[in-house]
Amino acid sequence: MFNLIVGTGALTMPKAFATAGWLVSLILIMFLGFMSYMTTTFVIEAMAAANAQLRWKKMEKHKEEEEEDEDSSSGVSDSDVLLPDGYERSEIRPILSVQRRGANNVFDITERVEMGQMASMFFNKVGVNLFYFCLIIYLYGDLAIYAAAVPASLMQVTCSAIGNRSCSVGDATEHNDTDTCWGPVRWIDAYRLYLAAFTLLLGPFTFFNVQKTKYLQIITSLMRWIAFVIMIILALIRISKGQGEGHPPLAQLSGIRNLFGVCVYSFMCQHSLPSLVTPISKKQHVNKLVLLDYILILGFYSLLSFTAIYCFRNYILLDMYTLNFTNCDITNIAFIRYFLGLFPVFTISTNFPIIAVTLRNNWKTLFHREGGTYPWVVDRIVFPAITLIPPVLVAFCTHDLESLVGITGAYAGNGIQYIIPAFLAYCSRKDTHLVFGNGTVNKHLSPFRHTFWIGFVLIWGLSCFVFVTANIILTETKL
Repeated sequence: MFNLIVGTGALTMPKAFATAGWLVSLILIMFLGFMSYMTTTFVIEAMAAANAQLRWKKMEKHKEEEEEDEDSSSGVSDSDVLLPDGYERSEIRPILSVQRRGANNVFDITERVEMGQMASMFFNKVGVNLFYFCLIIYLYGDLAIYAAAVPASLMQVTCSAIGNRSCSVGDATEHNDTDTCWGPVRWIDAYRLYLAAFTLLLGPFTFFNVQKTKYLQIITSLMRWIAFVIMIILALIRISKGQGEGHPPLAQLSGIRNLFGVCVYSFMCQHSLPSLVTPISKKQHVNKLVLLDYILILGFYSLLSFTAIYCFRNYILLDMYTLNFTNCDITNIAFIRYFLGLFPVFTISTNFPIIAVTLRNNWKTLFHREGGTYPWVVDRIVFPAITLIPPVLVAFCTHDLESLVGITGAYAGNGIQYIIPAFLAYCSRKDTHLVFGNGTVNKHLSPFRHTFWIGFVLIWGLSCFVFVTANIILTETKL
């Protein structure tokens, strides 16, 4: 879970901290971390309820098969039994029969139930479509961020190195896209050339299935840990020597919009919880373990961001934090400068095909009709094309990573992290009481079991949506 959450969002967090002010940033990240933990417990509760319903349906199906066998052997059929009009055989069977077999075991999370499947179980048709729409928009934002981050890193490293021969990587300072990179090629031209190469190399994976990425994920996780630890140590050394140049403001309201989106994006894991929680063998204390994980992540984010904003001047901090360490003043070791500068290229590139295939499959699920199949052209060409083209176009138009992360987190991330888990918790509780009776207690019930918390999350999510939208409109009006 730590490796999943601490990803691209963490690299854009220092700039967001510097823009919004250290006090506002600290308060907001602590609150959003708490909110993310709450909705994580909502999803775990819904997973347990979904497992219970699937288990109950299997038991009922098994009972029906047994009764059919008995009826056929005794010569008595369902049609021989007089039932009231509008009733089926299953409707006169006690729905609490499962409880007699042990209500505690009914809610064991043994089968992986993805969020899409939970939405199909607990939401109506409109709710299911809205869920997939929100998830698809989020995945598009993810791909656009990845498609922009890799070319931006390559542009910064190569153009800086060419512009400053005395230092092999160059100074990480702000530049204009119209500045010359090499020969007649401008920085923006270099970015688009790298984007084209990135699309040609990784885009084809969207047309196939990505499997057996275990060792690739292990390697990228190790690289992530090494890179973050190096950045924190280098920043601490610089501050301890009195070379820290950062003087972050206490609070700056204009930066809250992007900070909110970055923080929501940086705590995102709800859509991957089924894959994370289901394999755990002993789940009695899973909520406590998740809380410990969130505290660890919160401490890590705070350490990374505070060392950054006091080490670098606010206007020097780049959207991609790793690029600040390509400056020779930070370290004279060329390998470290290149490793940190190119770190997003290696790690993000491995995730891009996985996210792309996930988005493609969600498109297929959204338009899937029971028992129907897609023509070859639609299945192998159309769906991969509508997956790949939009994020590449967005990345072609802008490489402002802070804004991309902020908007993705503030809108689609808001839905996945707050709105959907709250509705899953509410609807799963309602269905559980309907199927198993009011006396049944879900063993994985969220610590925030009162309906007040669900309402609070929904009001918070709606308020954030309104605030971010109003802030964008005001900003655009001033411009």
